[in-house]
Amino acid sequence: MLTVDFERLGVRDGVRLLDMGCGGGRHAYEAWRRGATVVALDLDEQELKGVGYVVGQMLDVGELPHGAVGGPTRASALALPFPDATFDAVITSEVLEHIWDDRSAIRELVRVLRPGGRMAVTVPTRWPERVSWAIDQRYHDRPGGHVRIYRQHELELRLEEAGLLMRGSHHAHALHSPYWWLKCAVGVDDDAASLVRRYHDLLAHQIVHQPAWLNRLERALNPVLGKSLVVYTEKA
Repeated sequence: MLTVDFERLGVRDGVRLLDMGCGGGRHAYEAWRRGATVVALDLDEQELKGVGYVVGQMLDVGELPHGAVGGPTRASALALPFPDATFDAVITSEVLEHIWDDRSAIRELVRVLRPGGRMAVTVPTRWPERVSWAIDQRYHDRPGGHVRIYRQHELELRLEEAGLLMRGSHHAHALHSPYWWLKCAVGVDDDAASLVRRYHDLLAHQIVHQPAWLNRLERALNPVLGKSLVVYTEKA
């Protein structure tokens, strides 16, 4: 399940890409499939071990055109261990809302991006996020939870202040907003509730089988209900 449009970001064969806050690695895997050199960076060692395992499996079945170039890296978003202008493209997906000093993290990402390189930033969309916060404080009030809700113009201003030019935006994952509202309604830690399980199964079905009718429905709902805001930028 990709949040970022790789065509708009310009991810192709030979591109050097940083996936900052890679989590389970969903964007990194797709970039590797396209022939990019990928650094999948995160602070969570367990997540990085999982990324390493999956990449090994992809390599075994011949999914990676140039092998596993790059690899998982453990580091802080506030102190990236790379020289200036290392990467052609950067993705940071659903990360900045977790970081208190988000301006410093953005400056680090811009530092390691080459001039003319592109960066895609995704964060939770404001109004679906506000609903989740209102229903159950445990949704965000936990270790590693969300520390802010962005307005789009606030996020874009932070990016522009760091030296980035705006190159468009869109919303994604409309069907995920009601899922999180359901989870919050029954208790965000309760995955056993019947409605939550059934809705989760629907989302899993969409990811695996890509039914055309469900994808069309989500695309139609994305502008008003999208769980994620995606902003595309270019380094001046």
